[in-house]
Amino acid sequence: MSTNGIAANKLELLQIAKAVADEKSIDQSIVLEAIEEAIQKAARLRYGAELDIRAKLDPNTGEQTLRRVITIVDDETEIENESIQTPLSTAQLDNPDAEVGDLITTELPPLEFGRVQAQMSKQIIMGKIRDAERARQYAEFKDRVGEIINGIVKRVEYGHIIVDLGRAEGVIRRDQALPRENVKGGDRIRAYIMDVREEPRGSQIFLSRAHPQFMAQLFAQEVPEVYEGVIQIVSVARDPGSRAKIAVYSSDSSIDPVGACVGMRGSRVQAVVNELQGERIDIIPYTEDMGTFIVNALQPAEVTKVVIDEADGRIEVVVPEEQLSLAIGRRGQNVRLASQLSGWALDILTEAQESERRQKEFQERSELFINGLDVDEMVAQLLVSEGFETMEEVGYVALDDLTSIDGFDEETAEELQTRAREYLDKIAAEQDAARIEAGVEDEVLEIEGVTLPMAVIFGQNDIKTVEDVAGLVPDDLNGYTEYKDGERVHEDGMIEHMGLTNEEATNLIMQARVQAGWIEASALEEEDDVELDEEGNPVITAENLFESA
Repeated sequence: MSTNGIAANKLELLQIAKAVADEKSIDQSIVLEAIEEAIQKAARLRYGAELDIRAKLDPNTGEQTLRRVITIVDDETEIENESIQTPLSTAQLDNPDAEVGDLITTELPPLEFGRVQAQMSKQIIMGKIRDAERARQYAEFKDRVGEIINGIVKRVEYGHIIVDLGRAEGVIRRDQALPRENVKGGDRIRAYIMDVREEPRGSQIFLSRAHPQFMAQLFAQEVPEVYEGVIQIVSVARDPGSRAKIAVYSSDSSIDPVGACVGMRGSRVQAVVNELQGERIDIIPYTEDMGTFIVNALQPAEVTKVVIDEADGRIEVVVPEEQLSLAIGRRGQNVRLASQLSGWALDILTEAQESERRQKEFQERSELFINGLDVDEMVAQLLVSEGFETMEEVGYVALDDLTSIDGFDEETAEELQTRAREYLDKIAAEQDAARIEAGVEDEVLEIEGVTLPMAVIFGQNDIKTVEDVAGLVPDDLNGYTEYKDGERVHEDGMIEHMGLTNEEATNLIMQARVQAGWIEASALEEEDDVELDEEGNPVITAENLFESA
């Protein structure tokens, strides 16, 4: 009777382990391991915490085996705990065949659980189950980033929406929810899986309804051509809950990407609008001609002219006076979304402002040539009209480029170049004196890519040594742009006006680090193989990430 009772208890333990594993959707072996660990810990409390006690639970019969283990170590090894280690020579007194690493086991009687042991075991088992649940949730969702998922609102806490995803919970933070969207417990909700992180307190599944890709995925669900890849969504810009712009493209000339996304009588786009609580959506046809694309992106405003400045990464857009407010939009919304959509900084000017600015630039360049070359206004204006912008261009351009100007013979051209070079030498001497006065060391000028004007600016910003330059980052030189409270904010770099690309700025800093002895020159040669994006930043891939590690 007693034996049957014990057997029943053993089988009951296995049944409980299986039920817990099924309920929590984890492997039964994890639950059994947790039980074994709990038995081991309880046994140490009974027989001694300093002992190495190991428990084993038979997954078929539920039979419990409890053993004390002593490990055989080399005679020269310093033994810190005689309860778990013994020298080889001592072990061979009882067993001549003993070897280093062998285990001496002594079977212990089965453990009888009291109230304290049972409570402790319960804590260990529940902890193991929670860890297993977290691992299962992370494994299940880590590869689903970028998908849309359906869930039920569990509760709303301080604007954060907790979503029941079935076997896990996700959170839509306040800044990732749609403004003014009224959500309450029990509502069904769709969201974009933005990120999945494995944290000490459990896997965190971050959802979003404000992410640009949420809109892209909604279109993929509503528009078969997008889902099949016939139509590509190139970029999305959103002011969540208010307005959005989406650029679409199809390599198949027989398909109208805009019309396909709009659908019959607007049915497809309306389905997306309804899901986004009435967010207005402008669908823009994408084209590689950036000028045309910007014109389309700024609709419904009419654009007169687009001037692309690739060096500064900016686009100047000229509109009629009456179209200015429409192009900018309420609180700058239209131009901000067009900028996000294209990836370019946009400057909106009226025709009058553009004309005034052109005249100002023409006047400034004319005065530069009048004062620097000691020529009259007519000659200066002639140089500007022919496209000369700087003194360097006049001083070092091919002589034929000057003699080709009407009224300029070879003697006149040579004299202009001589005066331009003398002017540049004078300015260089003044800049060098300013550099020395600012305390910038001569070695800074030896860094590849550093010019005298740069060195002067470095001095003004307390960058005086090669080590100081080596400690910079590209953003310090070229500035950076970020979005704060939905507004595009630009922080100026110290030499941003000099028009260095991010790649050039990075190379300048790396050359300084070589000169400072921080890295070997060979490291720069290895970096030449790294793929760069359009802005000159390294493209991070799994391959080069592990190589760098």
